[in-house]
Amino acid sequence: MLTHVRRTLWPVVLGAAALCLLLGVFHRSAQAQTTALPTVPLVCEDGDQPGGARYRICLPAGFWNGDLVVYAHGYVSPNAPVGLPEDQLTIGGVAIADVVTLQGYAFAASSYRRNGLSILEGIDDLVELVALFTDKHGAPRRVLLTGVSEGGAITVLALERHPEVFDGGLALCGPYGDFQRQINYFTDFRTVFDFFFPGVIPGAPITIPDDLLTTWETAYYSTTVKPLLLDPAGALSVTQIVSVTGAIVDASAFPTSTEATFDRLLWYNVISTNDAKARLGGNPFGNLTRVYTGALDDVALNQGLFRTAADPAATTAIQQHYETTGRLRVPLITLHTLRDDVTPYWHATTYAQKVVAAGSAPLYEHRAVDAFGHCNFTVADVQAAFASLAARAFAHDLYLPFITAENGETGQVIQ
Repeated sequence: MLTHVRRTLWPVVLGAAALCLLLGVFHRSAQAQTTALPTVPLVCEDGDQPGGARYRICLPAGFWNGDLVVYAHGYVSPNAPVGLPEDQLTIGGVAIADVVTLQGYAFAASSYRRNGLSILEGIDDLVELVALFTDKHGAPRRVLLTGVSEGGAITVLALERHPEVFDGGLALCGPYGDFQRQINYFTDFRTVFDFFFPGVIPGAPITIPDDLLTTWETAYYSTTVKPLLLDPAGALSVTQIVSVTGAIVDASAFPTSTEATFDRLLWYNVISTNDAKARLGGNPFGNLTRVYTGALDDVALNQGLFRTAADPAATTAIQQHYETTGRLRVPLITLHTLRDDVTPYWHATTYAQKVVAAGSAPLYEHRAVDAFGHCNFTVADVQAAFASLAARAFAHDLYLPFITAENGETGQVIQ
């Protein structure tokens, strides 16, 4: 897993807290029945999925209420070994699975078969995980998927593509609105940084040297880049980078809060670029015709910064496989902070437009949180979102037999 928890695609503590919160409100109105466990109480079981991922399945020691909570974890560095990201599966030293099962729910999580850009693999591995759970313990009454950051994108895409598997979901602070724009956001930030701090970071925005990958977290950023960002002599350059890129920063504690945003955004460029190129079949970033504005001298900026063309194979792969459609057949709730510096709030507005265009608005709800930071939610924020999801999933279960019977095709929802 990553050297610093804050650099995953979600804050681990907040993401784990989110799962804990859902347990007190999950399907309270729908739990008149319980499913008895086998004679020997079940505990957590780790194993290997057929596709190569590691899984963890946990059931309660008393009674299982019949529902399964599937958790989609956030981004893990491609340099880390494949395995369950334990720092994303605990809160305050307590396993999320324990909190889930104490409330009567089954819990399942997958490592995914690879790290780095693993959205497609994550979807396949979570679908596979539900099938594996069913083989072992019987079909759950409902399967609700929740994911944070990269796991949020996995959640939305999985719900759109596999409504026969998942009965609803909550996607928190994920890049689910426009994945191409998210890649551009990270790479543009590095491109503009290099113009104002030339030669500081080796390589180019789309080509990361191997030795930089191995030293970025342990030494290079902290000893070479961070001091420049905190030096008053660089304040004007830092301010112009923010102005040009539109990066969200917390102005209340300049320069330390701004440096933290630079840390996160540059981390994604350095750590994820080579891996993303390999997964997408080429470089997905192109800026040959882009006009950058917001500097004191925009002419010099546009003449002097790094330019490149995107590889068509990579942009086509994104469009075909990584972009959401807004077409829903089960309930989805998204939760996003208004000033998210890693996955900006425009993901929420963009996805809402897709949902309306697809005619799926009755199945969709978005909740905006007026706060700064990536996934910076309060207990009340997440609790309310999960309560709404529980109500929507229960209502959808009640409504589905009527609309499918009217349509004459079992399982087909009329939009």
